[in-house]
Amino acid sequence: MFKVIYKITYPNGKIYIGKDLMDALNYFGSANSKLIEKDFTREQRRDLIIKKEILFESENNTDQEINRKEVEFIKQYQSNNPSIG
Repeated sequence: MFKVIYKITYPNGKIYIGKDLMDALNYFGSANSKLIEKDFTREQRRDLIIKKEILFESENNTDQEINRKEVEFIKQYQSNNPSIG
């Protein structure tokens, strides 16, 4: 089973970096829905395309190694900066 680090990109260009230790196709992370909803009007929410990219995948890394890798990507992409992520 693969463990992955992924990047979600919303239509407004903001991103979310997360990990999935089960590599579930329909998992899009635990981002704060209320914060995301503030960025979109009701009309924009009617037709919304969200992009999910796998940035890193591994069958051999431990959960702890994946956690560290996730933090590296968060820093690299600055997704914890509210103007970016």
